[in-house]
Amino acid sequence: MQTSGARSAGIVAGLVAALAFATSGPVVKPLLAAGWSPGAAIVVRLAIGAVLLAGPAVWALRGRWTALRTDWATVVGLGILGVAGASTLYFFAVERLPVAVALLVEYTGPLLLLLWGWVRTGRTPARATLVGAALATGGLVLVLDVTGTLQLDPLGLAFAFGAAIGNAGYFALTARPITLPPVSLAGAAMLVGALVVGTLAAVGLLPVEAPDVRVDLLGAQVHWAVPLLVVGAVPTAFAYGVSAVSVRLLGERLASFLALSEVLLAVLLAWVLLGEQPLLVQGLGALLVVAGVALVRTGADRDVRRGAAPPPAVAVLPPEPAPERAAEPV
Repeated sequence: MQTSGARSAGIVAGLVAALAFATSGPVVKPLLAAGWSPGAAIVVRLAIGAVLLAGPAVWALRGRWTALRTDWATVVGLGILGVAGASTLYFFAVERLPVAVALLVEYTGPLLLLLWGWVRTGRTPARATLVGAALATGGLVLVLDVTGTLQLDPLGLAFAFGAAIGNAGYFALTARPITLPPVSLAGAAMLVGALVVGTLAAVGLLPVEAPDVRVDLLGAQVHWAVPLLVVGAVPTAFAYGVSAVSVRLLGERLASFLALSEVLLAVLLAWVLLGEQPLLVQGLGALLVVAGVALVRTGADRDVRRGAAPPPAVAVLPPEPAPERAAEPV
């Protein structure tokens, strides 16, 4: 059984990770506007993230290198789908869409997970889960402003929906009850993701343009390295590491819907940093998203008990082996 302390810790970690993730779009978009290609930005972002996560990942393993061999398939899948795929497609979407819109489309991932679980298990989710998902979906539609006052680029939307599939894969793979500690899983997957996008860039499938430019950030002109260091450290290394702990504690369903709080935070950050003022209808949509997440939280335990959702892997680290006791003298 999961304790209330574990649930609370998972929620706090999820909100902290969401705040960190939300800085990605507003910080990197001025860099893209200054001439950097999304491919160049994502290659550098993941490389910095992999370097910064290497130390914590190795420390968390504590010499248990066999866990990497045992869980290699999860590591590779997460690196390709949840790190390289989601991040790259999101950056391509941000180049063509407002940050909030790109992020909201990407975060239809929880709905994809809900539908996939329903189809896979054949068990209908709890009523609270369904109502919460409907409210969250309605909120997403309102923030997208389908009435047409926002100009939405079709190719940008396609990139964002591709990122949504990667987003769903991220939560499904990270929530697996494997022996690899969550921070080590995040670090290893980050390395795989960096190698994948680096290879795509090297063979020319991912266009890379990285001019030596100054970037307008928070009203100041800074060197291009500044936003990249921020993106590599905060919404990459730190956010993925903390998020992995949250997902392992909460399970894929609750963690994925909790991560929708990133959307609300990104709207605020895009307003403050980029001047993309949200519309009134987007504010109403944000309220619906919050209400939907709250309802999904109430239905999460019922879904797990009924087998409609996989249970969370509560243990954040495998238990340490008990020290051998010396034989007592006879």
